[in-house]
Amino acid sequence: MGIKRGTTLAAVAAVVALTATACGGDDYKAADAAQPVAAASPQSKSGDYGYETPASSAAGVGAKSAAGQLAVADNEKIGSFLADSSGRTLYRFDKDTAKPPKSNCEGDCEKTWPVVAAGDATAAAGMDPSLLGEVVRGDGTKQLTIAGWPAYRFGKDAKAGDVNGQGVGGVWFAFAPDGKKASKEAPSAPANPSASAAPATPSASASPAAPEAPAEGQDGRLSVAKDPKLGEHIVDGKGMTVYRFKPDTAWPMVSKCTGDCLAKWPAVAPAEKGEGIIEKNYLVLDRPDGKKQQTVNCWPVYTFSGDKKPGDTNGQGVGGTWYAVAPDGKPITVK
Repeated sequence: MGIKRGTTLAAVAAVVALTATACGGDDYKAADAAQPVAAASPQSKSGDYGYETPASSAAGVGAKSAAGQLAVADNEKIGSFLADSSGRTLYRFDKDTAKPPKSNCEGDCEKTWPVVAAGDATAAAGMDPSLLGEVVRGDGTKQLTIAGWPAYRFGKDAKAGDVNGQGVGGVWFAFAPDGKKASKEAPSAPANPSASAAPATPSASASPAAPEAPAEGQDGRLSVAKDPKLGEHIVDGKGMTVYRFKPDTAWPMVSKCTGDCLAKWPAVAPAEKGEGIIEKNYLVLDRPDGKKQQTVNCWPVYTFSGDKKPGDTNGQGVGGTWYAVAPDGKPITVK
């Protein structure tokens, strides 16, 4: 069938809560970034099915392409939702059925709402892999299903992170991680019977990130400090320098620091944004261990166990991979 009912090593290395806004490239040359997401579009003029003539569909959304590695993203308007490996939002159609799975989107509908092929799909971290399945369409092709519901993309989502299809015609909705309709009340990740029974925490909103109870050693606010050598850089609520890790990626948001690395470089818990820190893409990453990590311009941030007091910058340049973070989220490479 081609569907991988588990999480790939790439996802285990860290994961994604892909964001509803774009994560930008800087000197680390991150993958192509999306721009801040537009508000959910109003109901289509075409009626209940939410599609117009084929010419009105946005270009760039491949028809019947597979989803690849799924990821959980957050949006301040609709909450947590599922995206494909390219960051494209996945949708469900109320006029379809889940039991049994059946697609009722064909013809012009399918041109505006491209089908997600049942190919090399892998469950997002924390997602129940058994939710993934497939259905044979009328033309004999196979379509990915999530909790029985056929999956689609939207032709007017021009870039990764767009959720322009949410609520179209009152019948199209982004998938929540449990296969239900995404909404502000939807859980950030469904219960996975095989996962540890850690208590769930509310999903954080994107742009800006909603503050959560800070981790031990943090008081819940990042701010900007000034150092004679580094200049302006971000510090946590205790005044401890915040760092970025070069092997991490911003799109998709992935932390490569796990295990012993994380013991030495603790992840910064979700925190309020202080004055002077970039507004765009101040987001929260869902780590594979179930904890949440603050990002700045989509880059995961950390503190350093070798910094013993506020103002220390002992982590700067360590291994040629760890750098203090400028207010715009870029690494400060001065040694």
